[in-house]
Amino acid sequence: MKLIIQIPCFNEEGSLPETLSCLPREVDGFDTVEWLIIDDGSTDDTIRVAKENGVDHIVKLPHNKGLARAFTAGLEASLRAGADVIVNTDGDNQYKAEFIPELTRPILEGDAQIVIGARPIDQIEHFSPLKQVLQKLGSWVVRQASGSDIPDAPSGFRAYSKAAAVQMMVFNQYTYTLETIIQAGRLGIPMVSVPVEVNPPRRESRLIRSAGQYIVRSAVTILRILVLYKPFRSFAWLALLTALPGMIAFLRFFVLYLAGDGDGSVQSLVIGSALIAGGTIFLVGGLLADLIAANRVLLAEIRARQLLQEIESDAKK
Repeated sequence: MKLIIQIPCFNEEGSLPETLSCLPREVDGFDTVEWLIIDDGSTDDTIRVAKENGVDHIVKLPHNKGLARAFTAGLEASLRAGADVIVNTDGDNQYKAEFIPELTRPILEGDAQIVIGARPIDQIEHFSPLKQVLQKLGSWVVRQASGSDIPDAPSGFRAYSKAAAVQMMVFNQYTYTLETIIQAGRLGIPMVSVPVEVNPPRRESRLIRSAGQYIVRSAVTILRILVLYKPFRSFAWLALLTALPGMIAFLRFFVLYLAGDGDGSVQSLVIGSALIAGGTIFLVGGLLADLIAANRVLLAEIRARQLLQEIESDAKK
């Protein structure tokens, strides 16, 4: 059994040595533990530092593609390197590496294929009250969308089995954390959460510049994910919200018309007709989007099978 610990990096020459010094070379249940970094177009000496500190595999992206793309590239590279289990952590040493055995244990015992490290949100001093509330709200939305019971959806400290990793296809360019949980929930991949602890921050977050930016980006990300993975439900709600006022306006016209005052309420007829037509368009759009989503699931399954075949073929060479 091989465990690969992957770290997406962007200009992490300052924090990477400390992060790597905390990573284990032996974990119960595994014959081999290797390290892999994904250099996301760094302009500093991240690669040199990684080599000097014993990193086994380095994936270099041609330019900065963002955390989500780096994460996906790392999964594929880890699989091609023979990983049976992949642990993802951060280059700024946010998560305590001593909890890696806890992350991998449910996979080794067959209880799950994805394990998410749940941070003690209420106890993290550098999380403002607003950020704590937003973290919990985002996790609640993801639980509703995925049908899972993951208390800390934005956590990037997680473990994937080989079977789960080959099925991950991230469309969002901002972050992978929320989308992969919803995707796994829709695919029926078993997930569990284990408590983990974090280290004090070494620098400001590069993903979150302010509370306002975090709110906007998280809202857009969740909305986009819902449209991607539950398109008919999303469009059906839009159709209902659009058509319902139209029905009320239409009903108002007929009531007034039957009362002999229809001439003065033609505007209700016009507005009601327009809103009902808009709702119908949203509903048809939802049906088309649902068909596209089903096709996307099939494409993801085909990609997973092809990737597995390529990995098995490379292993035989």
